[in-house]
Amino acid sequence: MRLTDIAVKNARPSGKQVKLSDGKGLYLLVHPNGSKYWQVAYRYDGKQKVFSLGTYPNVPLAEARTKLVEVKSLLADGIDPLQQKKAVKAEERGDFTFEAVARVWHDKMSVSERWIPQHSERILNSLINHLFPTIGSKDITKLTTRDLLRPLRKIEAKGQHETASRLKQRITAIMRYAVQEDMITHNPANELGGTLITPKRTHYPALELEQIPDLLARIDAYNGRRLTILALKLTMLVFIRSSELRFARWPEIDFKNALWVIPTEREEIENVKFSERGSKMRIPHYVPLCRQSIEILKELKDISHDVSDGKGLIFIGAHDYRKPMSENTINKSLRQMGYDTQKDICGHGFRTMACSSLVESGIWTEDAIERQMSHKEQNNVRAAYTHKAKHITQRRLMLQWWADYLDANKEKHIMPFDFARTNN
Repeated sequence: MRLTDIAVKNARPSGKQVKLSDGKGLYLLVHPNGSKYWQVAYRYDGKQKVFSLGTYPNVPLAEARTKLVEVKSLLADGIDPLQQKKAVKAEERGDFTFEAVARVWHDKMSVSERWIPQHSERILNSLINHLFPTIGSKDITKLTTRDLLRPLRKIEAKGQHETASRLKQRITAIMRYAVQEDMITHNPANELGGTLITPKRTHYPALELEQIPDLLARIDAYNGRRLTILALKLTMLVFIRSSELRFARWPEIDFKNALWVIPTEREEIENVKFSERGSKMRIPHYVPLCRQSIEILKELKDISHDVSDGKGLIFIGAHDYRKPMSENTINKSLRQMGYDTQKDICGHGFRTMACSSLVESGIWTEDAIERQMSHKEQNNVRAAYTHKAKHITQRRLMLQWWADYLDANKEKHIMPFDFARTNN
């Protein structure tokens, strides 16, 4: 039996909640304190849900029935009334502006991707400087592909193709997040593919393996700063990235266990750009130290260890021990040796040469090589395994093999496979 105005008015509370049904899912919920709420029970996407229509007497019976019709109409159109209500409130608060959604996305990514504070700040600043002025105040539910393209075109027009490409990736990720949170049903950023000039990819030059003996001879004959020579030699032995080397600190070196642990983040050096950088992959990078690397580091101790009481930089600057050696030091020395760092070899090319040699030897696993190169593992399961295991034993043998291979090449070139057959 359907409710009447008198029945609703005279409904009395009891020791527990009482439901008075009006049919079609509509009912009056009477609380023990006497308050009365109109509610609609419905199913959406296979789940039982409840939608509140307001309180009695602010909402009389007739109005509750009218609202019930509106709820049923939304359901007939495939719309969840609760989600619709949340969307309206969010829009009123400005929660669905591109800037609001982007800031929430940024907060979540900073945690889930373990961004270091400096990296997190750089990404947020890029949004503030390049995107928010143009589309920040726009309702994210109404943004089109053309709208998203507009700020990217402005950046592209300035010749900043790499910046435009990175921002396109961030826009796509933000809009994907909006889809995942049921703010929008389609990601218009998916249609941005092919709209921008593809930035020129950097291919780092590296010598052919047959040229290793000549390279080693030129390094030995180089009459530059001793610290620079040692940096060159150590880079060849451990083939880590430039920032990982330049910003290295003495506490990272464990001589007892012959291990270098590059942290995810380093203490920032005042007025030194990117000095907070540690391991690029944002997990500690373990670098086993071969006999030759230990010898180099012992010599480096005489140069830089005591000047900072064993707590500062390994590769100190030429004029200020509190500053690292210049970013251009390695490449400048290679140019002074007669190499074209755009065509022949650059500091990063040492990594390519080492990787090629290790692969061609045929004795080292792909996992061990990739882990030592500190490449990002795309498979999450494999990433968890390699992070835990680190292949440290095999990598220790591998880096000693690589150092011995370089020593063998000082006299004449020997192919990695041939060296492996006689030294394995």
